[in-house]
Amino acid sequence: MVDVETRTEQQPPPKDPAVRSAALWATVVAVPVALLVGLVIFFQVLPDGDAGPAPSAAATPPAAVPSAPVQMAAPKLPARAAQVCLAVTSQLPVQVRDLVGRKVSAGPEQNAAYGEPPITVACGVTRPRMCQSLDESGSGCVPMDTELLTMNRVCWYADKQPAATVFTTMDREVPVQVTVPQQYEQSAQWANEFSDVVVETDKSITEGVPSGCA
Repeated sequence: MVDVETRTEQQPPPKDPAVRSAALWATVVAVPVALLVGLVIFFQVLPDGDAGPAPSAAATPPAAVPSAPVQMAAPKLPARAAQVCLAVTSQLPVQVRDLVGRKVSAGPEQNAAYGEPPITVACGVTRPRMCQSLDESGSGCVPMDTELLTMNRVCWYADKQPAATVFTTMDREVPVQVTVPQQYEQSAQWANEFSDVVVETDKSITEGVPSGCA
């Protein structure tokens, strides 16, 4: 009979509670640190295009203008027309886009000017007369087939001349005229800068208004 030596299996030593606690705290601290490092690396490698919007450019400064007043006629107006024109000019802006207001040679209560070359505003002018037939010509009337412009509730007649386009209201108690030199692109949009003031200060009429204003 052979004696077989029975070996007693060794048990692992009991874990020290202090060691377990230290390991747990190391894990708790290591995870946030790893996340923080990852975020820092992520934002450092982002392309410039993902950055926030670039700051907007500074506003365009007003264009310089001559100190001399703009030459404009100022005919004597009837009392009612003078009252309306004073209301119109008193509400005009001091600057239109980048064009600053300028002095006028006469009638600041009915005239205004902006920029160089000057865009002018004249209140109390003669309303253009519509032609009575398609064949009528040579009398200075507005041809019946002319396309009138309705902009911001104001009906304008645009008379394109060699040096400027002259816009005149056709549906207001007292006609207002805006002259835009040809150096300015999209002249109708420049005239339209004054439509809101006209609506607020110069009431609309219905009698004698061309059908093209409807």
